[in-house]
Amino acid sequence: MGDSKFSNFDNMSLHNIDEESDLIPLLTPEDEEHMNNEQLPETLPILPLRNTVLFPGVVIPITAGRDTSINLIKDANNGSKVIGVVSQKDEETENPGVNDINTLGTVARILRVLQMPDGNTTVIIQGKKRFEVAEILTQKPYMTATVREAKEIRPDQNGKEFLAIIESIKDLALKIIRDNPNIPSEASFAIKNIQSNSFLINFVSSNLNLDVKDKQELLEIPNLQERALATLKYMNVELQKLELKNDIQSKVRSDLDQQQREYFLHQQMKTIQEELGGVSYDEEIEEMRDRAKKKNWGKKVKEHFEKELAKIQRMNPQVAEYSIQRNYLDLILDLPWNEYSTDKFDLKRAQRILDRDHYGLEDVKKRIIEYLAVLKLRNDMKSPIICLYGPPGVGKTSLGKSVAEALGREYVRMSLGGLRDEAEIRGHRKTYIGAMPGRIIQSIKKAGTSNPVFILDEIDKLSNSHQGDPSSAMLEVLDPEQNSEFHDNFLEMGYDLSKVMFIATANNISDIQPALRDRMEIINVTGYTIEEKVEIAKRHLLPKQLKEHGLTAKDLKIGKRQLEKIVEGYTRESGVRGLEKQIAKMVRYAAKSIAVEEDYNIQINNEDVIEILGPARLERDKYENNNIAGVVTGLAWTSVGGDILFIESILSKGKGTLNITGNLGKVMKESATIALEYIKSNADRFGIDPNVFDNYNVHIHVPEGATPKDGPSAGITMLTSLVSLFTQRKVKRSLAMTGEITLRGKVLPVGGIKEKILAAKRARIKEIILCKDNRKDILEIKQEYLKGLQFHYVTDMHEVVDIALMKSKVKNPKKL
Repeated sequence: MGDSKFSNFDNMSLHNIDEESDLIPLLTPEDEEHMNNEQLPETLPILPLRNTVLFPGVVIPITAGRDTSINLIKDANNGSKVIGVVSQKDEETENPGVNDINTLGTVARILRVLQMPDGNTTVIIQGKKRFEVAEILTQKPYMTATVREAKEIRPDQNGKEFLAIIESIKDLALKIIRDNPNIPSEASFAIKNIQSNSFLINFVSSNLNLDVKDKQELLEIPNLQERALATLKYMNVELQKLELKNDIQSKVRSDLDQQQREYFLHQQMKTIQEELGGVSYDEEIEEMRDRAKKKNWGKKVKEHFEKELAKIQRMNPQVAEYSIQRNYLDLILDLPWNEYSTDKFDLKRAQRILDRDHYGLEDVKKRIIEYLAVLKLRNDMKSPIICLYGPPGVGKTSLGKSVAEALGREYVRMSLGGLRDEAEIRGHRKTYIGAMPGRIIQSIKKAGTSNPVFILDEIDKLSNSHQGDPSSAMLEVLDPEQNSEFHDNFLEMGYDLSKVMFIATANNISDIQPALRDRMEIINVTGYTIEEKVEIAKRHLLPKQLKEHGLTAKDLKIGKRQLEKIVEGYTRESGVRGLEKQIAKMVRYAAKSIAVEEDYNIQINNEDVIEILGPARLERDKYENNNIAGVVTGLAWTSVGGDILFIESILSKGKGTLNITGNLGKVMKESATIALEYIKSNADRFGIDPNVFDNYNVHIHVPEGATPKDGPSAGITMLTSLVSLFTQRKVKRSLAMTGEITLRGKVLPVGGIKEKILAAKRARIKEIILCKDNRKDILEIKQEYLKGLQFHYVTDMHEVVDIALMKSKVKNPKKL
């Protein structure tokens, strides 16, 4: 940058690629003629610039910020040093493509590449001649294109009209330099020393205070004389602005004290705004007052607004607090105070919408219809706080859109996963820099009504930090007795949320703060049966995937049996997300076959399923036989629904130690210990020789050691496994169990019964042993889910053993 060949028109500084800073080479007519005669390469690497336009002859420094730009400059600097420079149509575009750049640009030569102290790469380039992009060849690692020269129509250099325009440009440039205090006076010497008329036009065009679009239009003018006239027009406008600005400054210039000076600066800004056709601060305040007249707010809010409006009138617009106060008043005006959408009370229509969008979920639909019925009768009921909990992929979040459509309300969704700052809920106090209202108030503003359907997604994923406890901040939001006056720190007033219909979703309600859970009506959204998944796939998932992949129902048909095969062999979940992914694979297979014009079966058969998806991967989900004593099938609840697990026990010579493996938690290990101690104390009753406990080690293992497992519900399964091992009596076929045990041999109830029942059905289990107190859970499950299952309700471990174990021992048992 220290080379004497360059002088600076303005205070020279290196800017990033979004800014411009033009340098003047002392370009002679001979140099210009040489540049015009240079042969244009057939292909060029294309460098898009965000916020500047390069003109022929002009030198500018740019700092490359994008990886593609850095790679391009590096390769070009090591090669011909010639690149094509074009401007972007939209400076906000981060990775411009073919349609994001102007097709006419300037061939540039890299003069110097500098590595700056901050690690950035700065390159100095000089424009050579204009070119047009003929065809984009590549976009990776950077854009390259075939180009052709954009011919320029050059007037007679000695023509009187052209020389008069050039003299006018020089005179106006000198006047602008003289009247603009931001341009150093040395620039006038540079203007006088420019010998080339065409370079003078390009140089002045490059330095005009214009946006990229106007400069690009100047560059695209092929006739040099017309470009000079257009440049002269813009210079006249620039000079008029400077003269007006200087005139305004001369009017308010005087020896004033600090207070008077601030006042007259305010008057100066007002005069500038009015001259430019803008809105003055007084007009803005009047506009806010007019908007306030249309608001349907109460007396208290109105008085508060008038007070805050009077405060902004007394403020100096130049102080930082002015913009904060302006944003605050805008928020008050934008909020939908007492503005409500009209609820639709057509219950039959609402039921049709819910049934159309979601198969199953009867309890949730029933609750929504009940709410609509009561609201229709009373018309002033506070909205309920509903919490849908269940495994992922069962339709909890998407249910909100259907509810909003059924009610005729606006739909708002707020994701709470990982949120740990209380201010996200309550907002910041507006005295802080960067203060904003909380996301509750922001969402209400976005909805435009005060009674939307508001989805609080993943409410169990709220976390604590040093910035507060968001779950505690949600207490006020979700308390029907408090949310009529919800206080946002930024708003500084109570806002009525009582008409908002909040629907929270969660995967595990045990992770929700107890006080928060108490304020919500909990509705369990359980997993789907195989039959339900097949129907959901048929009605919703397959049509959705066909549409997303550009196919129709005529291009691919999957029968009920094939869908059932996909559900059983390739998905292991309570929801349907995994099923949708597998169906998407099938649809992609059909799309590929159509695209490459290959023959394929439109009606998918079982062999096609295996060919597309591969062999079934989840056969271990099926029931395994219990031909070996000590192997028992248990039922477990997981975060993705119900599952079956196998508990295995063996004896080995030793001193009576108990080993437990399988990545088990503390509770499961305690269950194994309780089971063994109970068996020791009741050995006679079970027909077990007490000496075996002292001479043999017991090892209990739960397969899938990589998966953490914990909980009390495997208690009866472990005890049955040990009794089966010690007595060498096999467990009955197609039987599973779940329940907690005590040291006295009592069987206690456990949770997650419906999910466990669904897992049992998937595994082809026929008989299930449960605690007698779990009978009430079975009564709440639809009979269609229970078809083909036989339940044994027990209260004592001896009943479990009598039901589970066969009478005869294993034939030819393995000798220990």
